[in-house]
Amino acid sequence: MPEHPIEGLMKTAMESIKEMVDVNTVVGDPVETPDGSVIIPVSRVACGFAAGGGEFEVGGENKDGGDGTPTPGFGGGSGGGVSVKPIGFLVVGNGHVRMLPVDGNTVADRLIDIAPQVIDQIQNIFKPGEMQPQTQVTYKTSTPASPIS
Repeated sequence: MPEHPIEGLMKTAMESIKEMVDVNTVVGDPVETPDGSVIIPVSRVACGFAAGGGEFEVGGENKDGGDGTPTPGFGGGSGGGVSVKPIGFLVVGNGHVRMLPVDGNTVADRLIDIAPQVIDQIQNIFKPGEMQPQTQVTYKTSTPASPIS
């Protein structure tokens, strides 16, 4: 069975999109800094694709395909689009992994950034096998000044 023209359009468009979008588009090539840290760019990639076509009679009659069967005319098109938006950098180094967002420093971003450090500090306070730490509170009282006579 011969390939329909719309199949060829779709195949060409999909192969082109596949070439444009690969893993290095979403997570870029790592860059090593002099201090040994590795910076990995991270992007958001969105793809769209559309194809369409139609068969129609040419001049009121279909042309003969050579084997006695009429071959309809064909018209079609396809298209696609790719959007790449950088969202941040993954920084790996000194035993820590951090995500540095590109778009602003919101409070939520900062909380997510420092969450691992807070968890480490809490774990250090409550080590297994030890009693919960007790805090000592000291109150200072002031003595009223003696009246001047």
